[in-house]
Amino acid sequence: MGSKKLQVWLPLLFAAVMVLGMWLGYQLRDNTVGEPSFLSNSKTNALQEILNLIQNKYVDNVSVDSLKDDAINDMLGRLDPHTSYIPAKDREAANEDLQGNFEGIGVEFQVFNDTVNIVNVIPGGPSAKAGIEIGDEIVRVNDTANIAGKKIDADGIKKLLRGEHGSPVKLTVLRNNKLKDFTINRGTIPLPALDAAYMIAPQTGFIRLNKFSETTYPEFMVELEKLQKQGMQKLILDLRGNGGGLITQAVELADEFLDDDKLVVYTQGLHSARQDYKCERDGLFEKGKLAVLVDETTASASEIVTGALQDWDRATIIGRRTFGKGLVQEPFSLSDGSELRLTIARYYTPVGRNIQKPYDKGKDEYEEELFNRFHNGEVLRADTAKQKGPEFKTPAGHIVYGGGGITPDIFVPYDTTLQSPAFTQLYYKGTLNDFAYHYYMQHKAMLQGLKSPADFYKQFHPGENEWQQLTAFAKKDSVDFNNISAAAKNNLLQRFQNILARQIWRTEGYYEVSNENDPMIAKALEVLK
Repeated sequence: MGSKKLQVWLPLLFAAVMVLGMWLGYQLRDNTVGEPSFLSNSKTNALQEILNLIQNKYVDNVSVDSLKDDAINDMLGRLDPHTSYIPAKDREAANEDLQGNFEGIGVEFQVFNDTVNIVNVIPGGPSAKAGIEIGDEIVRVNDTANIAGKKIDADGIKKLLRGEHGSPVKLTVLRNNKLKDFTINRGTIPLPALDAAYMIAPQTGFIRLNKFSETTYPEFMVELEKLQKQGMQKLILDLRGNGGGLITQAVELADEFLDDDKLVVYTQGLHSARQDYKCERDGLFEKGKLAVLVDETTASASEIVTGALQDWDRATIIGRRTFGKGLVQEPFSLSDGSELRLTIARYYTPVGRNIQKPYDKGKDEYEEELFNRFHNGEVLRADTAKQKGPEFKTPAGHIVYGGGGITPDIFVPYDTTLQSPAFTQLYYKGTLNDFAYHYYMQHKAMLQGLKSPADFYKQFHPGENEWQQLTAFAKKDSVDFNNISAAAKNNLLQRFQNILARQIWRTEGYYEVSNENDPMIAKALEVLK
């Protein structure tokens, strides 16, 4: 009898205990006093209250998310120029460059007269496998999105073409005045960090890097080993235009040039203890002659590499003073899927230099500093380019400077012909690129007969005929060449030749051809001899 009563009352007893436990839990939560955890939202702040009131009480419709983003950006604008906020909708695209790939169909496109033209197809990519060709004009996407003759921007086109790995997308293209349908399965498309790697002269290799992403060091090592097998004993490392990226990739790359356990860089901040990054293994190129090319757009992680090699007297730095970014950002994921890239430390070169340029006068003046170098003549004359920051000595006794970028060992001025109004308009409107694409399509058979960039440079020499075609093409974009100098004309034809090489062989072809007339390359080859 007692056993039966226990069977009846036991479930009720458990239920009562659970209810009591839940009640006690809520009481304890409400009465517990302590510090909130990181990114917790236990108490509504004034900013959130204001946003809620606007959303629920304001007289007109308004985008609360846009107001929130503006408020965050205004707050961060009072910090340093490199702390940034990335909304959730932009986060994936913002991180693609650092991860070194994205999911898409593997084409490059341009919009001409409201028509999307395929200007390049990545070899071995999804579109190449499906049969898409250069010159195809996209008419429809998935039968529903008619984009021919519509004013659609590049971002809108990307949204249509990109998607989940393996997912299909149907393209209707116009080829030779006939409509063709293709189904393409999206795949992983690489965003290479390495633009070009080849033997530029006997025993001398050339490698150009455009960023420090997750794939930079592996890409670099593959090409370095290839060049060494071809007899490379000297190297030109081109970091011009390299805006930086991941500090770990910069350290690994520098390790290939420096011996023992040499310090590459160290970081330190108010709330971040000093952290040293040292060489950890035998490098593949610790002894050969090395020249590093830099300019005013060489920044961040590329300055870490440059600074380490200069401080250890390992390389000759050639070019112009670098950008001057000596701050370290760490990404923090926020609860709504957005991201904060917060500056947490400064980095210092092996001899103790911090090369961050001043930012105490606001973001606008910080950004204008680069343009001021052109206006005050610094990029044109060596005497105005001398750095006036604090001096440091390398182990060999050379003087190097801190503050405001890295001053090269050998100065090479900026090409002044690029400052003409015609050049500015050509680049702003993309006219030269458009002309090169149309010229390629008209002379495809002839150009494909040239087997390599070296053959192209030797055999294709744009002259008066190409100049007249370019002049007529530029007039459609309201670019006038009437008052252009002979030097600028010659420079323009050279650049057309470079861009045409890129159209055929992508970045590898571009640099193999453009390096033939590059004064920094000429100086590097002279130094390495």
